[in-house]
Amino acid sequence: MTEIIGDHRRPHDALLANVALLYYKEGLTQGDIARRLGVSRPTVVAYLKQARELGIVDIRIDGLSFSMSKLSRDLRAAYGLADVFIIDEVPEPAVDPEEAARRARRQLARVGAMATFDLLEPGDALGVAWGQTIHWLAEEMPRGTVPGLSVYQMIGSMTSQHLPAAEMLAIRVANNLNAECFTLHAPAVLSNRDIADALRREPVIAAQLDKLRFLTKTLFSVGNCADDTQLVQSGIATAEEVRAYVRRGAIGVLSARFIDVDGNPVEGDLDQRIIGMTLAQIRAVGAGILVSSGRDKVGAMRATLKGGYARYLVTDKSTGEELLRMKST
Repeated sequence: MTEIIGDHRRPHDALLANVALLYYKEGLTQGDIARRLGVSRPTVVAYLKQARELGIVDIRIDGLSFSMSKLSRDLRAAYGLADVFIIDEVPEPAVDPEEAARRARRQLARVGAMATFDLLEPGDALGVAWGQTIHWLAEEMPRGTVPGLSVYQMIGSMTSQHLPAAEMLAIRVANNLNAECFTLHAPAVLSNRDIADALRREPVIAAQLDKLRFLTKTLFSVGNCADDTQLVQSGIATAEEVRAYVRRGAIGVLSARFIDVDGNPVEGDLDQRIIGMTLAQIRAVGAGILVSSGRDKVGAMRATLKGGYARYLVTDKSTGEELLRMKST
């Protein structure tokens, strides 16, 4: 099994951790877990044994307390969500803050991957967005089979020195889940709206975009509107373009689209040049999976939830507490 560069845990460890999470934290029986994963009950027993022997239970489960379960319930009630997956931030001594933050984001991606796997149903059409969190999530997606699953690229391609192209993330998720993959054969952003309009009318691209209307679930993270937001780092937008959206009320970025504090679209020139799902289309799916955390993302996350783009949330404890506090003020 190939190890993850920069992290000595193997992809199999993520599966063990989340089997332990379902068993020790969520209270599922070994039989329930076996049915969800499509494996035998003895295999689940073996997974739990490996998790204990490797210390994964201590790393992943220790600290997930009843109060966190209450936080999950409170968030579901406050934001009208179907389910909320909360992970605890376990302090790691002798780790510098930047490395600790990276590990926390990676852990978020691991739990997000398993939550997504657990939420998928036979026949689902899953849209996959782009970004650092979704990149890590795609790497952590457990191997399994969801009958009849199809995976779709939600936004066009963009070359970045930091991340694989959007189609690679969709392909990675599809490969791990033995699903059919439908990529979008277009760039994420064009130089002007006339070229973008012409490209959208091309029969091949038009057919690919039309398929996005029939998604049953979407998987995405959310960005803030800082000058170094992923949208700027990837070259989709300039810092000045982002500032212009902020002046019009933007607080967050969802799949390269800007939203205000209530989750409403903030439109501008960039929107006309983007090739991918619109905010109205993402909202219409009605079953978005938002995987995000961090104090700098809370405002954007709240707007995303308030706007009705997500039905499921994967985040950490401190972010969840802040979201709950903001809802009550």
